[in-house]
Amino acid sequence: MPKLLYSSASPFSAKVRMAAAYAGLALDAVPTDTGAQGAELVSANPLGKIPVLINDDGSSVFDSRVITQHLNRISGNALFPRNAEKRLDAERLEALADGICDCLLAHVYERRMRPEEKVHAPWLDKQWTKVTRALDVLNANPPKLPKKITAGQIALRAALGYLDLRFAGQWERGRPKLKRWAARFDEKFLELKPYLPA
Repeated sequence: MPKLLYSSASPFSAKVRMAAAYAGLALDAVPTDTGAQGAELVSANPLGKIPVLINDDGSSVFDSRVITQHLNRISGNALFPRNAEKRLDAERLEALADGICDCLLAHVYERRMRPEEKVHAPWLDKQWTKVTRALDVLNANPPKLPKKITAGQIALRAALGYLDLRFAGQWERGRPKLKRWAARFDEKFLELKPYLPA
C-alpha cells in the first residue's frame, strides 16, 4: 500500500488525504514532523516538505498538486474531468485554493518563527490581503457541488478547513455563501470530513 507522509494540520496533506479517500485509494498515512527532517522524509523529498507519497516500488511523489494528478491517473480520472475546459476549471480552483494556503502558511510561519519584535506586519498584511481577495471572489461565485466533485473543490474545502483551524473568526464575516458552501460540502461528502486540518 502506498505510504503518505503527512501532518494533520497541513491543508495540503488534508487535500491529498481527502482526494485519495474520494477516489477510493487506500493510503498508509504516517504522521510526520517536518521540523525533525527525518531520514525517511528527506530521502523521499529532498525539500523535507509534506505531503509526500511513497509508492510501493519506493518511488516518491511530492507537492500536493503533483500528488493529486498522480492519484487521478491511477484512479482512472476520479479527480479531474476528461473534458479539457472542465479540467482547466478544476485545476484553476485547486491552484487558487493552494495559493490561499501558501499565503496562510506564510502568515503562520512569520509569527511562529520570528521573535515578536521582528514580525513584519506589512508582510502579514500583504498575505492576508491576498487571502481575503481570493475569498471574496469565491464567495461571490462559489463553485458548484455536483454529485461528482474534483480535486478543485476538495482543495477549497481543505483551505477553508485550515482557515477554521488557524484563523477562526477572522475570515467568515461577509462571506456567508462560502460558509454555506463548506457546510454543504460536509453534508454531501461526510466521509471526507475526518481528513480536514486538525
